[in-house]
This record gives sequence, C-alpha cells and structure tokens, in this order.
Amino acid sequence: MRILVTTFGTLGDVRPYAAFGGALRERGHEVTLAVPEGFRDLADGVGVGMHPAGSRLLTMLQEVMPELGGPRDSLRTFGILREAMRDHIDEQWAAARAARPDLVVYHPKCLAGPHIAEALGVPGVLSVPLPFFTPTRAFPIPFLGGRSFGGRGNRASYAFTRAATVLYGGMINDFRRRIGLTPVGRLGDPLRNPDGSRVPVLYPYSRHVVPVPADFPPSAHVTGYWFLPHDPAWRPGRRLADFLSAGEPPVYVGFGSMGFGKGADERRDAVLRALEANRLRGVVATGWGGLTAGTAPSDDVLVVDAVPHEWLFDRVAAVVHHGGAGSTAAGLRAGRPTLICPFLGDQPFWGARVHGVGAGPAPLPARRLAEGLTSRLADLVRNEAYRQCAARLGRSIRDEDGLGRGVAILESLVPA
Repeated sequence: MRILVTTFGTLGDVRPYAAFGGALRERGHEVTLAVPEGFRDLADGVGVGMHPAGSRLLTMLQEVMPELGGPRDSLRTFGILREAMRDHIDEQWAAARAARPDLVVYHPKCLAGPHIAEALGVPGVLSVPLPFFTPTRAFPIPFLGGRSFGGRGNRASYAFTRAATVLYGGMINDFRRRIGLTPVGRLGDPLRNPDGSRVPVLYPYSRHVVPVPADFPPSAHVTGYWFLPHDPAWRPGRRLADFLSAGEPPVYVGFGSMGFGKGADERRDAVLRALEANRLRGVVATGWGGLTAGTAPSDDVLVVDAVPHEWLFDRVAAVVHHGGAGSTAAGLRAGRPTLICPFLGDQPFWGARVHGVGAGPAPLPARRLAEGLTSRLADLVRNEAYRQCAARLGRSIRDEDGLGRGVAILESLVPA
C-alpha cells in the first residue's frame, strides 16, 4: 500500500519516522516521508520518497531558540510562527495529494494529519514517542512530569491533549473548509474519528521503560523504539577518535536542541566544573546553543558540535542530557547510566522514568546545574547499581522489534 508518514521537529523527532518508513519499504510498501527539506538525506538513506513540509517553520525555530531565555520566552514565539505553521499545513496537504496514500501516519505536531486522512477517506494513525494521548490512571500526562495525582487525577490530566484544537482551531477549520470538510469544535477528541471509532495510536517507546498501563485500550500500541541503523560510512574526525582512544571512556554531556542561549555560558561553566571536580573525562556537545563552546579547561574535555548518538554512546561511560525522547532512547539502548537535566515539556517525565527503573539518579532540573551537577555527576558514575540496571535495560531494549511490530499493526488496518 501507499503510506504517507508526516512528522516535524529536530533530528530526534524525524529519525524514528525515517526508520519506520524504511521498515515499511522493506515490506514492499510505497512510502512518502513529509518532513523539512534538511532531512532529505534520511529519506534517501532508507530508500523512501520525500516531500518537503515544515522547512520554513523549522528554520524559524532554529533562529529563534538561541535567543530565548527559557520556556516562558518560547510561549511568546507562537505568534511569530503562525504563518509558517499555515505553510506547514498546506505542505502536508500537497504531500498527500502527490502521494495518494492508502493510510496516513502523523505526528501530533503535524496539525493537518487527521484532517488529511478524513478528506481522503483513509485510515489515520497518530504516532508520538511518548505516552501523551491515551488517558490512563497509571500516570499523568507527561508534560506534568513524573508526579502522580492519583488515579482519577492522572486520567483527568489528559484533557490537555485538546490544546491543539483550542489554540489553533481557527487555522485548522480554515484548512478543513479548503479541502471540503466541515468545521470541527475546538474541544474535539483527537482519539476519535468523525464516525466515533477510535483513532489507532502507535507509541514507539519501550515497555521496559514505561510499562503498558492496564487501562490502555486495544487501539493504543506500545511498539518498542524505532531506531535507524548506524550509517557504516560515517567516520569520526581525528580529534574525536584520538580523544576516545587516549584514556578511560568519557562522560557525554549535551542538551540537544534546548538552545536557550541566554543561559548557555553558565551551563557550560557548570558542566566543566563538575567534570573537573570529579576528575572525569568528558565529551561536551554544543547542539543548537544549549551549551556554548568556550575553551576546554584541560585535555580531558573535548567540545564537539554533534556526533551520532548511536555511535558515540557505545563508547562512553555515562550520558547526561536534557531528556528528549530520542536522546533518552539512545542512551538506554546503549546500556549507559543516564542523568537527565530537564528543561521543559516531557523531559521531567523521562527523567523520572530513568530514575524509576534504576538506570540513573533523580533528574536535575537545568536551572539547578550550577549548584547540583557536581554531586549528581559523582553519583551517576560511581553508583554500581545504575550501571548494572542500565546494562540489563539496554539488552532488553535491543531485543525488542519495535519496527516490526509497528509495521504489522499498520498492515492490519488496511486489507491487502
């Protein structure tokens, strides 16, 4: 069948869906990946079609993020980005018209996804790599962190999933009218189709990290992580290769796309002080500006821009990062003790889960790096229980076939 897969965001948001597209292609399906232009190499690498969608929006985010001082600033960018979001919606529709899909898989950041499926009369499948949409008594919606509000309170927290239609209802209904659909209410349920049936949901994370709640309906599928294979042609630069071979495995520290540039220098200084105080070697990744480069204090620290996690994490002793879903998955699959320093969103949730399964210390909020990182880093690298638990968890994750399970679920939705 023909399948349109649409997602949006940074590399960590796109890589799992490129991997999924490649797995679908290997099963004989015709796949189109609708993602920003900068990720065309991912589509080419797995042999699927690609239609640009969201390029302007991503460029704007990359320009804005380093100028932000924190999450509150990010809320004020919504108005700036609205026109680019409209473009993204139109680009998703153009991708659908070109692909003529029998099924649409859409990340919730792709606002047009369910409406495209409805207009085309084909199944739409929601997919996000965290348990964000399906209400459960087991834990609250991940954006509220890892603290429980009790069974009824946890379940009630999932009303937040309707925020997209509340915030962008006018934009969504303008689009629906243009593609021949009637407007929808601003409190519509994203898990219900117009005929009342349940929307299938694919959750590409591991049940070993977040156990499947007993009250999940049959329409919610926890598949296991979707990983791209490492590119065998990729080679580290000489500086990185020499550094890794020069001593004990280092600790990786990086905050990915959390480019709140107004605090980047202070975070860098806290990281360097913590490594030096614990006499640890470190690979420090600057990313989008979550950390600035500066000058390494000694030969025991290497500052890099970005290195593929699936290659690097096998060669470090432990990982410290912001808690993005992709970074968390990569560190745990490698079996490495993990310390999460969350900034916003679902990151505190992943920090709580890493600590809850015993693979690392309690999360350290990014705003507390200066006073807390030295002691938390010491705990991370010297606690043998974290190392043993992380190694066991890594083996369990590597044994999962998340891609195979996801493909089988999609194939069951459309008769051959």
